[in-house]
Amino acid sequence: MLLLDRACFRQLKRVAGVVIELDEHRVELTAYCYRMLGSGFEAEDAVQETLVRAWRHRERFDAGRSGLRSWLYAIATNVCFDMLRSPQRRARAMDLVPAARPGSALGQPLPEHTWVQPVPDSRILPPQGDPAELAVLRESVRLAFVAALQHLPPRQRAVLILRDVLRWRADEVAALLKSSTASANSALQRARATLGRVDLDATGGFDPLDERQRDLLDRYVAAFERHDIETLVAVLHEDATMSMPPFTWWLSGRDDISAVLRVPGQPCEHDRLLPTMANGCPAFGQYRDGTGFALVVLELRGERIANTTTFLDAPRLFPLFGLPMSFPEPARTT
Repeated sequence: MLLLDRACFRQLKRVAGVVIELDEHRVELTAYCYRMLGSGFEAEDAVQETLVRAWRHRERFDAGRSGLRSWLYAIATNVCFDMLRSPQRRARAMDLVPAARPGSALGQPLPEHTWVQPVPDSRILPPQGDPAELAVLRESVRLAFVAALQHLPPRQRAVLILRDVLRWRADEVAALLKSSTASANSALQRARATLGRVDLDATGGFDPLDERQRDLLDRYVAAFERHDIETLVAVLHEDATMSMPPFTWWLSGRDDISAVLRVPGQPCEHDRLLPTMANGCPAFGQYRDGTGFALVVLELRGERIANTTTFLDAPRLFPLFGLPMSFPEPARTT
């Protein structure tokens, strides 16, 4: 009986080791699938399916032919291709309609699958690493860049992400896609040409260690919670944009945003903000009457705000970001 117990223990230990080894790749796979799919929810589903397939077919893994990481990326790519068979392309509001004018109606909301969705930094970015590499990774998950990727056919999308973001060699990408190196290079050239025609916005990366940007965010939060319109307008770039998925309504330019913010009786007058991070950018849970209302993602350019995207789906997004649905009250002191 003791020998059987030891055998079972060794087997369980081996199984646990394989599961842990597979799970070590979860963050980078989630980031890859997010860039491919444009949705944090779908990316997590894709990675879960990838790990399940890898476990089920673990006996097929040939360490002599490819590393575990490459094998997992190949599985993840096929999972994403399966999920991208629908012709629907996720987008931002500015990719769909012209900018609205102050005073225009929001219109009808569009389904969730219409939109590029936000994703928590903790699910897609390593907690530490080379600052230059982390800056590249943050740029590659910005909402504008992920929306631009959706213009590419799935195969070109995968090639561009693997080559230009993850820095794979052409022969490695060709092996993953089971194609020739020439074919992979051709797909990359076409993908780059397409992205060259897409407006990616001129926003820069966000460095959490930049004191000027910390001060900007502090001023933004204080002004937002005081409903200080003068300061809220002052921290915007002249060509800033504001959008509110699931509505196609969006504004372009500080003047138009200012006009909307100054309309009397704004419902956000007493709202509160709770910080988080999304898509390599500062973000906030927005609370109205103490209850989760929206997720606000800010894209910065220097010391000003270039884009504000307010996702009006708190019940679905807050659990993904680990945000409470009720604004936390300060601890009482005795």
